[in-house]
Amino acid sequence: MAIKRTKAEKKQAYDRKLCSLLDEYTKVLIALADNVGSKQLQDIRRGLRGDSVVLMGKNTLIRRCIKVYAEKTGNRTFDPLMDLLVGNVGLIFTKGDLKDVREEVAKYKVGAPARVGLVAPVDVVVPPGNTGLDPSQTSFFQVLNIPTKINKGTVEIITPVELIKKGDKVGSSESALLAKLGIRPFSYGLQITNVYEDGSVFSPEVLDLTEEDLIEKFATGVSMVASLSLALSYPTLAAAPHMFINGYKNVLAVAVETDYSYPHADKIKEYLKDPSKFAVAAPVAAADSGAAAAPKEEEKKAEEPAEESDDDMGFSLFD
Repeated sequence: MAIKRTKAEKKQAYDRKLCSLLDEYTKVLIALADNVGSKQLQDIRRGLRGDSVVLMGKNTLIRRCIKVYAEKTGNRTFDPLMDLLVGNVGLIFTKGDLKDVREEVAKYKVGAPARVGLVAPVDVVVPPGNTGLDPSQTSFFQVLNIPTKINKGTVEIITPVELIKKGDKVGSSESALLAKLGIRPFSYGLQITNVYEDGSVFSPEVLDLTEEDLIEKFATGVSMVASLSLALSYPTLAAAPHMFINGYKNVLAVAVETDYSYPHADKIKEYLKDPSKFAVAAPVAAADSGAAAAPKEEEKKAEEPAEESDDDMGFSLFD
């Protein structure tokens, strides 16, 4: 016969387990567990087994364990977790890739009926088509202002109808109708709300960023720093190349306007004295294009006499 443990013993065992996880792991996913059943949670644990551990519990107990752990060890890197323990949440400790773990958790969503009083997480739209219900069930559709017609002894919905909007509570009529139609519009699973890693907390959307996104954002930041530095005439590593180029342009402009010269300025002055050097390649390109156009013109000329000869004979091919 198994020995039944007291509440104090259960809390001590829970504290030891949580402390061991805090010692072993540095990455934690905070997951909202509203409307998640025990069987579904068991499947998630089984799917993550190996490099991840799912821990559920009362928020006050978890906060107390983290606080005591920080006092004993002096390790306060997990203190940010205490502010995230709001609502029905659990902790997923992992050593794997955070994005892969989140995708694995997302696989275990299950469909759920629209129960009365639930807040709709998404819009619910009833599609048009034959419902398979007999005409005596039309009262449900009339109450909800859904246009229907009788087709071959069954009720048919004419147009798609937005039955429930996101954020609205499900009423008894909507729930009964969806149940009769066999529609399970909602799906529930662990929803990742925050990500913790080595003392930092960030949104799960960060996990969707690719290397290209990071490079683009970095380049945008460098461009902004360079623009600000140039506007303030304050030298920075990002603005230095532009400052050197602008300085060289100023020196070159002074050399062109004065008798002062140096090798690179001599070339510019030479081009300015004889602009025809800029158009050296232009005649070649023009000749090539003229040669290409010549055969086309000859073809047109060859076609024109044929049309004239037809007209001269007193008839046209298009009459």
